[in-house]
This record gives sequence, C-alpha cells and structure tokens, in this order.
Amino acid sequence: MTETLEDIAARMVATGKGILAADESSGTIKKRFDKINTVSTEDSRRDYREMLFRSTDAMKNHISGVILYDETIRQKAKDGTPLTDIMKAAGSVPGIKVDMGAKALPGPTAKIETITEGLDGLRERLAEYYALGARFAKWRAVIAIADGCPTWNTVKANSHALARYAALCQEAGIVPIVEPEVLMDGEHSGHDIDECYRVTEWTLRTVFRELYDARVRLEGIVLKPNMIIAGQKSPKQASAAEVAEKTVRCLKTCVPASVPGIAFLSGGQSDEAATEHLSRMNAIGGLPWALTFSYGRALQAAALKAWGGKAENVAAGQRAFAHRARMNGLAALGKWEAKLEKAAA
Repeated sequence: MTETLEDIAARMVATGKGILAADESSGTIKKRFDKINTVSTEDSRRDYREMLFRSTDAMKNHISGVILYDETIRQKAKDGTPLTDIMKAAGSVPGIKVDMGAKALPGPTAKIETITEGLDGLRERLAEYYALGARFAKWRAVIAIADGCPTWNTVKANSHALARYAALCQEAGIVPIVEPEVLMDGEHSGHDIDECYRVTEWTLRTVFRELYDARVRLEGIVLKPNMIIAGQKSPKQASAAEVAEKTVRCLKTCVPASVPGIAFLSGGQSDEAATEHLSRMNAIGGLPWALTFSYGRALQAAALKAWGGKAENVAAGQRAFAHRARMNGLAALGKWEAKLEKAAA
C-alpha cells in the first residue's frame, strides 16, 4: 500500500513506454480470431495473450502496463504462472477494464448515441480487482458525431459517469484511465478534422469539470483521448502534420498540467498512422504532460496475423509484436521514422 496513485500513474507513462490494451471482450476477440481461422476458447485466448506477455524485449523495454479483461486477470499461463505475475516480472503494471459497455442512450438519438454502463457494484468489483493485482482501470465513453449529434445530454451523461468511475477507482487505490473517445470510424464518420476538434474540445472541457466536481485528484489519473482527426468517411482527410498540430493545440487548451500523462487510443487508424501521429506530436515538444500510447489493435494486429493460432508461430508473433512496440516506443520519444518500418520488413 506504499505505492501512491501518483507513483502508479508515473510508471504508466514512463519515458519511451506505453500501454497495451489487451482488454477485448470475448465477443470482440472472437471476431479477430475468426479472421485468422482460429476458434476462440478460454485456452486459445490464454495462449494468445501469454504469447504477448512473454515477449520479453517488448514488455520490458516498451510496455508500461497492460489493460486486461475480467477473464484474463484471473488466468494462469500453461505452466501455472498467473498472467499478472508474468507482466509484473517484466515491469508492467496490470490494469483492468471495468465498464460494462456502451448502451443506447434513451431519447430521440438512441440509434446513434450511447451511455457507458457499469457503475452499479463498481466499488466492490474494484476491491476484488485490487486483490487480483490490478493497479489501474479503464472506462471508455463513446461520443459519436452526426447530424445534431453529439447532444449535450450524451456529453454530460458520459462525462459524469467517467468522473464517478474515476473517484471510485482512486478510493480503491487504483489509477483511473479516463477515456472519452470521439469516434473517427463507423456509420457516422463523415466529419472533417475541424468538427472533430470542436467536439473533442467540448467533451474534454466537460470531462474535466466533472472530474473537478467529483474531487478526483488529477495527479493520479491518465487521460486516454482520441486524436484530432477527420472521420474515415470524410472526403477531406488531414495531413499527419495537421493531425499532430491540432491535437496538441486542443490538449493544451483543455488538459490541466497536473495530469501526468496522456495515452492515446488508436481508434480506426492504421498501425503506422497511429505511430506517426504520436511521434510528430512529441517532436513538437514543450508539453506539460507525457504523451504516449494505449493501443489495442494498432499494437496487436500484426502479431495476431503472424501467430495465426498456431503454436509453431509463437516466435513470429512475438517478433511482430516487438516491432510494433518498439516503433511506438520511439514515437513516444518523438524519434520514429518511416524508414525504420521498412528496415524491419
């Protein structure tokens, strides 16, 4: 109990390291396994995640923490070692996804807008997860841009829920990752980068007002926002330089300097785009907080494909994971270059 929230948050955004989001629900990971013709079972999910967590070079040098799913935090490796112990041995902090998913927000925009559920019973669940080794948690709020959306109702409701979750986490000795995601993909993704900026600024300002009202200690959180980026269906896509400049400007406008770090989600970006954008932001410099990554698919997609569900491909999967982890580690330092991707190909 000697490790403070501030200590844990600082470890999560350590220089040159970032967070692996391995908290896919059973339904989500089944879809990913379907693409590599692998049956999703408790054992196959365990084998896949064990492959990642035993990637010694990647985990020790580039991964500061891992967000887990409820099933995974309870699992043991093939040799009986708890998966959380494997992570801790590599110097990574175990974390846990605690929200129960985004559900339709009642009202006229129910087909578009959502509210994230999971506050009921959260205090008790956090106590159990702490005992299982979790030292940080994650809660994702989803904000969609469409005609007339987002509404004030959805921005306010999701921001309030994030603040209640964050306060409960800190009460339990757990660092909350606060994740308000303005979507860049999906059915309603025709907006340009300036509309993303407007909605993200509005959302972040609201989130921090709610965090203040809930008396959440900002020194003991990590923010996980979207980048400022055009929607996937927008005919007007922005350059990497513009994404970096506008994201940094928006964050400087909205995020207090007392927040220790910002770990971006990758959203619907390609692996390399997510890496390049992060590196360009760090290259701008003069930032009051650490800027790093909290990627799921953008760290795992190449490894999943290389592994293909086969035991004989574990080493290949680990090499692919190590490469993406190293590229993003360099991006967290502002030192990524495109030629480094080709050198590893």
